[in-house]
Amino acid sequence: MISFAVLAPTGTVATALYIVSFSLFILGLKQGTHPTTAKRGNMIAAVGMAIAVVTTLLLDGMHNWGWIAIGLVIGSSVGAYASIRVKMTEMPQMVALYNGVGGGAVALIAWSEIRHGIPAGSMPLEDLIPTLFAAIVGSVSFWGSNIAFAKLQDLIPTRPIGVPGQQFINAILGIGVIVLAVIIAIDNEPPSELLFILILLAAGLLGNLVVLPIGGADMPVVISMLNAFTGLSAAAAGFALQNVALIVAGTLVGSSGTILTMEMATAMNRSVANILFSGFGGAPAAAGGTGEQRPVTSIGAQDAAIKLAYADSVVIVPGYGLAVAQAQHAVKEMANQLEARGVTVSYAIHPVAGRMPGHMNVLLAEADVPYEQLKEMDEINPEMPRIDVAVVIGANDVTNPAAKNDPNSPIAGMPIIEVSEANEVIVIKRSLSTGFAGIDNDLFYEPNTSMLFADAKAAASEVAAEIEQL
Repeated sequence: MISFAVLAPTGTVATALYIVSFSLFILGLKQGTHPTTAKRGNMIAAVGMAIAVVTTLLLDGMHNWGWIAIGLVIGSSVGAYASIRVKMTEMPQMVALYNGVGGGAVALIAWSEIRHGIPAGSMPLEDLIPTLFAAIVGSVSFWGSNIAFAKLQDLIPTRPIGVPGQQFINAILGIGVIVLAVIIAIDNEPPSELLFILILLAAGLLGNLVVLPIGGADMPVVISMLNAFTGLSAAAAGFALQNVALIVAGTLVGSSGTILTMEMATAMNRSVANILFSGFGGAPAAAGGTGEQRPVTSIGAQDAAIKLAYADSVVIVPGYGLAVAQAQHAVKEMANQLEARGVTVSYAIHPVAGRMPGHMNVLLAEADVPYEQLKEMDEINPEMPRIDVAVVIGANDVTNPAAKNDPNSPIAGMPIIEVSEANEVIVIKRSLSTGFAGIDNDLFYEPNTSMLFADAKAAASEVAAEIEQL
């Protein structure tokens, strides 16, 4: 067996390397705030992670190199293959899965620490408490992320799934997990592995039951929240392992995920508690529709091209339908044709459009849409009355005027992109079906709205071709 003892960094050197590592994490996070530098930031953070991993592996006391090598090869191979093969429309599922893997890894680390503490007879409280916290939060994150992945992948229904007395069951599970953790902390001679396994099981069941009642429309917030959970559990594991890089990296993920969760909840004019416990976000379409037959104005690609080509300003509002159709490149081509005619084109981005934070930004960046053309909701709404044509592509609930006009609507009070204020609106959609909230979109029936019933990619390509011929 090869010995790496001669390469093992001392405590001071290891700490210095960890400082370099998390400094690169912070720099990479900063670079990720702008699309033009996001790729570079990702690479910088990856270098930081490589330094942290190598430093940890070279610490004195590491052994089982064969198993470590097997784990590195398998994990790297699966991660690289998945990252290369995943479609942009499936990126939310991958993010949810990565969240879960991180939380699961932390829970297993905590279990390993408990097993090591048993032969020793006890664990110091300063190690035991963060270990228990890491196990509970990591298990919740792992199983909750699996449910989020299954919903996004349509392996289970995206609508809320509940059981009778679910809130009561969740409360009992939560209290039970805390009581078991307190018992282990008090009676720490040695720590009980059986009680610890019960904690993992109860926390896992709690993670499932918390996410199951949450519908598809709220998945961006849920993914962000679970990401924060994973970060916090990793930071706790760092305290238990006395690993500086893990503490800082986990804290960065936890704090940024928490901030993003709060901002997204605010953008929906709802509290995080309301999102977690209301069951809103995916009622069956049949239950949400009014059944009322209202007239709509239907147009073809040629009519849409004429409206757009002779406009001075056009705002494109993308949603999940654009992602499903993979229409971002066709939409960019349509925008190019308009800009060639002197039309000012911009894109209105709702904070929770799509199925993960920044979903629309990622898709449009892939199509080389200039970042300067992307307008946030608060920036574009005051301009809407001066916009000649607003083109809605696959966005439903985030453009529904019922959020402003109907106090009894399930989405009442949710900030929306106020496309109905534009002079004309063109909605590209396959049908009049409801969105994730399961309610009709009143925008479809506005007098200034025209419906172009078609696949988003095919419609955008056809409209672009028609504009070119004008």
